[in-house]
Amino acid sequence: MNPMQPGQRRPILSRRHFLQGSSVMLGMPLMGSLHAKEKSADETSAPLRTAFLYFPNGVWEKDWVPQTTGSDFKLSPSLEPLAKVRDDILVLSGLDKLNSHNGDGHYAKTANFLTGMPVVKTTGKDISSGGVSVDQLIAKHIGNQTPIPSLELGTEPVISGIDSNVGFTRLYGSHISWQTATRPIAKEINPHTVYQRLFGKKSDTDNREAESHTNLLDYVLDDAKRIRGKLGRDDQFKMDEYLDAVRAVERRIEFSSRNAARSWEPSPEEKRVAGIDPGMPTEFPEHIDVMLDLMVLAFQTDSTRVASFMFANDVSSRNFSFIDGVKGGHHELSHHENNDSKIAQYQKINRWHVEKFARMLEKMKAIKEGEGTLLDNSMIMFGSSFSDGNRHDPDNLPIVLAGRGGGSLKTGRHLAADGMVPLCNLYLSMLRQHGIPQESFGDSNGELAGLRG
Repeated sequence: MNPMQPGQRRPILSRRHFLQGSSVMLGMPLMGSLHAKEKSADETSAPLRTAFLYFPNGVWEKDWVPQTTGSDFKLSPSLEPLAKVRDDILVLSGLDKLNSHNGDGHYAKTANFLTGMPVVKTTGKDISSGGVSVDQLIAKHIGNQTPIPSLELGTEPVISGIDSNVGFTRLYGSHISWQTATRPIAKEINPHTVYQRLFGKKSDTDNREAESHTNLLDYVLDDAKRIRGKLGRDDQFKMDEYLDAVRAVERRIEFSSRNAARSWEPSPEEKRVAGIDPGMPTEFPEHIDVMLDLMVLAFQTDSTRVASFMFANDVSSRNFSFIDGVKGGHHELSHHENNDSKIAQYQKINRWHVEKFARMLEKMKAIKEGEGTLLDNSMIMFGSSFSDGNRHDPDNLPIVLAGRGGGSLKTGRHLAADGMVPLCNLYLSMLRQHGIPQESFGDSNGELAGLRG
């Protein structure tokens, strides 16, 4: 690289210029030093990111819903892990899903978690979630602005067949994202595949070449080192921090796929039965962490602005004995029958899910974007498809909305809806936050009052 001559002006660099010079499809975080002389309207501020995180089997409401409302609320026992981001969240209570009162206890509530519409009872191919899901409607309007229109993630494979106990296809328990009422979006459960999609080569030939190297990131280190000297001090730190984050995720994927330092691992047949593909973590907590880290990286690099994540399928047999004090499966314990021992274990699982959510939010809050953070420029919804797991009640849903939506949402509050307020009122508000001129969504009867203070 030729040194700058006296009187020579520092070249004006654009984020797009860097990306075009990189040999892999690696996005970059927003940097003040990477700017064009004339910015277009969509480059003058950070984009708005939106995600929908779903966990099954509801919650123990007495330990979930805060006892007071407004900005002086105290986090409930289940929500205490959110203490470090308390001022960045809205705890929402009193939201209902009227169209989930009919049907079975689970499938008719999970499939319409993001549609709010009635689910068709079927054991065959004539499935219907009632409509397009809110995440896919957002992706339809803004997905052309990013390399990946939307990102659908999970941890468990799709389960087919019929649940003969209730007469519903099990497919309904494996999907929350729907492109149309009859077409669910397949979620990706393998972290290595997601990593390749975000940072891998663009062509088959390039992919084969990339696989011959230990780390995909090596392809862009030379470009990164070259460009680094042209950045301001703050952006140099931001680039180093970002590249370290990408490499850390990559190493965790490699480690978990090798199952290093373990005395036992499932046989190929056991992996097939369990739905574990090569390269997938065998430890559930690690699987959750790496998938959420990949979602954060996707948002940080503006690879996508819309994502969904299922912690597990509905009616999953996932065993949570890895949590101290828990012996058994989530679904089983959610049917607590008011047994104190089961309730205590059920609440521990609720809190564990919140801990994983809090970890993600803290990472997003630590990523600076302009005058704010990645979390400030996001709306991350976290919740379940019914309240108490024993009753399968689709009213007073456990919902938390994190992030300031680009600065327009007033967070740090417990907002309790008054009366029968549809969950879809929240979805309508989120759609309009993206500038989507939607008159209604699902069973909405207006925007959710109070989101903006």
